[in-house]
Amino acid sequence: MIGSLRSMAVTVGLAVALTGCGLVGDRGGSGDAAPATSTRDRGTASSGPGEARTDEPLPWGPTVAELEQARALVRGWTPEQLAGQVIVGRYHSTDPQVAAEMVSDLHLAGVSVTSGNVLDADQVRATTRAVTEAHAASGRTFPPVIGVDEEGGSVAHLRGIASTFPAFRAAGDVIDEDRATSGRQGRALVRKAYRASGLELRSFGFTWVFAPVADVTIGTADPTIGSRSPSSDPRTAGIASAAAVRGYNASGIVSTTKHYPGHGSATADSHLELPTLDTPLAELTARDLLPFKTSIRAGAPSVMMSHLEVTALEAGLPATLAPRVYAHLRDEMGFGGVAITDSLGMGAVAELELPAVRALEAGADLLLMPVDTRRTHAHVVEAIKEGRLSRERVEDAASRVVALQQWQQRTAGEVEVPIDATEQAQAAASELEAAAW
Repeated sequence: MIGSLRSMAVTVGLAVALTGCGLVGDRGGSGDAAPATSTRDRGTASSGPGEARTDEPLPWGPTVAELEQARALVRGWTPEQLAGQVIVGRYHSTDPQVAAEMVSDLHLAGVSVTSGNVLDADQVRATTRAVTEAHAASGRTFPPVIGVDEEGGSVAHLRGIASTFPAFRAAGDVIDEDRATSGRQGRALVRKAYRASGLELRSFGFTWVFAPVADVTIGTADPTIGSRSPSSDPRTAGIASAAAVRGYNASGIVSTTKHYPGHGSATADSHLELPTLDTPLAELTARDLLPFKTSIRAGAPSVMMSHLEVTALEAGLPATLAPRVYAHLRDEMGFGGVAITDSLGMGAVAELELPAVRALEAGADLLLMPVDTRRTHAHVVEAIKEGRLSRERVEDAASRVVALQQWQQRTAGEVEVPIDATEQAQAAASELEAAAW
C-alpha cells in the first residue's frame, strides 16, 4: 500500500511538472495576452483588515502563499536535499540519462544544457523529459530548473535547433527608434519576440532561459559582452531588458537578467580571469545599475551575479562571492527573487577554494554549473553539517528556488505552448531583426 501511494504521488508530480515545462497538456493556441501573475481574482485566500493576502504576488512572481509553502517544505529536508536544491548542474554527455541520474543522485534543482549536450531537437526533448522525470521521482511536485543560454546572436546553445534570434543589440536598436519618435511600438515588438522565444523554449521542455543581458557596453574596449548588450545607453538598455523580461514572464519561462552589477564596462573577460571595475558608485548607479533597476521593476524573477571585482561595492572579491554586492542587490535595488551565480566553472573563480560554499555564504540562492557538480554537492552538504553554512541560509535560498518553480508551473499552466511555437518564434525573430535594420 505504501509503495502504491508513493508511486501515485510520483505519477501525479510528474504529470504536473511536465505540464509546467510544456511537454504535455499543450494543445495549441497562441493568443498574445499575458498570463495572470496573481491568483488575486480566484479567491484562493482571504484576509482580514490589515492582513497581507497570501494570494498576493510578490514583485518577482510567486505569491506570498507559494513562498510560505516552499519554506515549510524545505524545513523538513535533509542536508543532501537542501544542497541539491541550490545547484544547477554541469554534465558532460549527450545521453539524457546522464543528466537525469545526476539530478536523481544529488537531488539537484536541475541542469544547464549547453551546446556540448545537444544533438538534435528530439534528443533535446528526450533530455528535458528525462530530467523532469528524475526530478519528479524524488517526490518534488514542482518543475526542475532546466536552463539554457539562448540570448541570440553569438550566444545560442540551441543553434540549428531553436529559432535564430539576432543579438540582443537588435532589441536596443528598435527601442532607440521608439525614443526617437516618442513611440512604443519597439517595446511591444521586443516583448512579442521574447514571449515567442520563451514559448519555443518551453516546447523543448526548458523552464529557464539565461537571458536577457542588461549590461551597458562601453564599445570596443568591452571584450566579453559587445552586441550581447542592448546598448551603450543605459536608458535604452533598461527599456529593452525590461521589455524582454515582460515577454519571458508572459510566456511562462523564468528569465535571468544578467550580469549584475554590469559586465559591459569590464575590459577583461571573466571566462579567463577576474576583471576589476573601479567605477565610482555614482557613475555605476547612473549607468551600469540602471537597466537592472528597470528590469527588477518589470518583474525580473532571477538576477545573475557576475564574476567582477567591483571596488565601489566590495573590493577584493568577485561579485558572486561578495556579501556587500548581494546586500546591495537586495537592499538598494529592492530585489527579492532568486540570485544565481554566473557559471562557477569560469576562469575568474574556478581555481578559488570552495567557491560554491562561499557564494552561498555571501547570499547566492543558486549555484550555476560548478566545475565538478558531484564534488560541489559534497562540499555544500559538509558545510551544512559542520555549521559553516547555517541551515537557515540554505533553507532561505532553497525556498526561493522552490517558490519560483511553483510560479513557473502555475504560469506555464495558464499559457499553452502553440503547436507551431518554432514557426512563430522564427517569425518574431525575423520581424525584430528587420525592424532593427
